[in-house]
Amino acid sequence: MAVETKPETLVPELWSAQEHKGGSEELGVEYSLSKDSDLSLVLQEFPEGGLAAWSTAFGSFLILFCSWGYIASFGVYQDFYTGNYLANETSFAISFIGSFNTFLGTSVSLVSGTLYDRGYFYHLVSYRVAAAEFLSLHAVIGEAQSILSGLGSGIALGLLYIPSLAIVSHYFRRKRTLVMAFVTMGSSLGAIVHPIMLNNLLNGRLGFANGVRASAGLVSALLLIACLCMRTRLDPPTTPVNYIVAARKCLRDIPFFFATVGAFLFQIGVYYPTFFLQLDSTQHGISITFSSYSLVILNASSSVGRVSAGYIAGYIGVLNLTVISAISCGLILLGTIGLSSLASVVIIGVLFGYFQGVYTALLSPLMATLTHNPSELGGWMGISFFLGGFGSLIGTPISGALLTSNYIWWRPALFSGIAALAGAAMYIFMRLVHIRVQKQNES
Repeated sequence: MAVETKPETLVPELWSAQEHKGGSEELGVEYSLSKDSDLSLVLQEFPEGGLAAWSTAFGSFLILFCSWGYIASFGVYQDFYTGNYLANETSFAISFIGSFNTFLGTSVSLVSGTLYDRGYFYHLVSYRVAAAEFLSLHAVIGEAQSILSGLGSGIALGLLYIPSLAIVSHYFRRKRTLVMAFVTMGSSLGAIVHPIMLNNLLNGRLGFANGVRASAGLVSALLLIACLCMRTRLDPPTTPVNYIVAARKCLRDIPFFFATVGAFLFQIGVYYPTFFLQLDSTQHGISITFSSYSLVILNASSSVGRVSAGYIAGYIGVLNLTVISAISCGLILLGTIGLSSLASVVIIGVLFGYFQGVYTALLSPLMATLTHNPSELGGWMGISFFLGGFGSLIGTPISGALLTSNYIWWRPALFSGIAALAGAAMYIFMRLVHIRVQKQNES
């Protein structure tokens, strides 16, 4: 159900554009209007604030805090399992648990994005939040995070991820990039809180089992609060979008194609520090106390990157900033080959965390920029995240296999850096083609 609002005010300029061109262009984003489009979604004024808008944004913030924020702390488990619980397992097997979890979080988004566009947002976040909590609890309460636990938490994440981001577009257009940067900062804050909490709980008096149960209780409570905060504002399109047609259309869209290939290649390498930085630090003889805070440094810097992304993108553009952040991450990943001291851990953590945060904050605005019809936004985001998610599935396990039990660190670092730079090259092609298409449309 959509929350009742005041009568919508139509924008004359957009009416005029629709009459003469069959579409409108706002904030550099072109929207093609068809008979199946929900015209009110394009032709109305957005609140750009208010209690309902900011409470919904806060609920989205909490969901990302509990989902991607927790996944970003998997490096704690990687280090703990390698040295204690799963000492006889290979780095490939251990890292696959986390990568499988991440992959499901994006692949299930293909379904939840489609349901969001059909008006089932409140059902996903309200009625299914209980299922998400159930799966999340079972994912972390066990004695070890097995493939089954990764399946549970991954499905729970996928149910909520796309809807929690896309709902922001109900309330904000002019401030959308800035608000989405605030929302995605929830995952950065979670990635700071969860590693500190887990490192102290797992290695403290509570031990592994009770420590993970305590973190599960926190996640459950925050998900419930998020459910109570979030509300939709717009009714779904009167005619449901044909997603077979939408999928064909988006995959034939050249900028979208390059963006999706770029996301796949980039995600092969980008999660390497998240999974292995703490273990890398420990294996190079740096104190366990400091090593346990290496992920905190990375994720704290990431939160700064996510906040600043909204401001910087307003000056240089979402596409340009995406390219810059992707290239920077790739170069820093190559720089991890030289990690050997406390100072190098700090430098890598701060620099990589910042640019990774910028990139992450731009994912949703990038899809909003490339999507022609706003009524298909959830579907396009779901398709892109699903295909790109295969990179996160295979990337860290391959890095773990290259690392071997002898801890040959230059191999996974080189592999991750090259993969990320290949993804950055695809983003460059995306930008060039998108600018060319825009110029053709203007002419």
